[in-house]
Amino acid sequence: MASPLLSVRDLTTVIRTEGIEFEVVRGVSFDMYPNEILGLVGESGCGKTMTALSVMGLIPSPAARIAGGEVRFGDRDLVSLPEREMREVRGDDISMIFQDPLTSLDPMFSIGHLLTEVIRRHRSVSRPEAEAMALQALAEVELPDPETRMSQYPHQLSGGMRQRVMIAMALMLDPDILIADEPTTALDVTVQAQILDRLLGQQRRRGMSMLLITHDLGVVAAVADRVAVMYSGEIVEQAPVGQLFSDPQHPYTQGLLRAVPQTRHQRGALHTIPGRVPPPQFVPPGCPFSPRCSQALVRCWEEHPELVPDDGRHLRCFNPRPLTPA
Repeated sequence: MASPLLSVRDLTTVIRTEGIEFEVVRGVSFDMYPNEILGLVGESGCGKTMTALSVMGLIPSPAARIAGGEVRFGDRDLVSLPEREMREVRGDDISMIFQDPLTSLDPMFSIGHLLTEVIRRHRSVSRPEAEAMALQALAEVELPDPETRMSQYPHQLSGGMRQRVMIAMALMLDPDILIADEPTTALDVTVQAQILDRLLGQQRRRGMSMLLITHDLGVVAAVADRVAVMYSGEIVEQAPVGQLFSDPQHPYTQGLLRAVPQTRHQRGALHTIPGRVPPPQFVPPGCPFSPRCSQALVRCWEEHPELVPDDGRHLRCFNPRPLTPA
């Protein structure tokens, strides 16, 4: 296998509130390889977005800080990189599409201004050259009437159009890695399909790697090469996509898969996982999933399981069992 483009090792991020620090990302480790899509899944509050922001060096300081671990990109550890150098990495090497494009695009500036300023910050080009590059980037994501959109402001665009602008902004410097954080949140179904189609088309054409953060397991099954499942700030299972969907081992992964609607003719109530993700200040001392797990042993309540590699899979569970029908 090729060497990883990005290696995250034991990444730990804490948030400080009322004088107390809580871990929101807890010892996360994963690799990203050239031209692959890694899906990162889990319920809201599991730490997916905070993991991505930690990798990008965008956690809200001073309320949050990286307390440990490495994020290696080539021969550099991004955690210890000075902010001036980290700004060069963002966009050029690693780009990110955020959940909400309306709050991510500055409402005071036109779309053309936002894109050209990003280009000129990273490339030694004239303003007309930057404007031409920005127009081409909008055309590549098939934004309707890109010439008109260049002079418009974010609030004048629909949600789908704003998301295409975000994709164009993330891709126009041709990064090696794209982090897509819930790129179709709050869009209707038809627009979701269009956005994903454009995003995946660009990923294949450019041969870049992508970290796809999503709740949609159907999308992950269709496009990802590998999947990492997060719960309560840590990865509990990681495997190639076919292996994880055909033979999930962690009870949480199994619960997520059972909760996916199968067909419109499916009878009875959808399967749900009882309880909810614990707040970071109230994570149980043993396995964080033990209060919601039907397979929990006494040991699960007292000891914290490690993420153990086994035949291409990484699993954090003391009592894995084969998936049984719901």
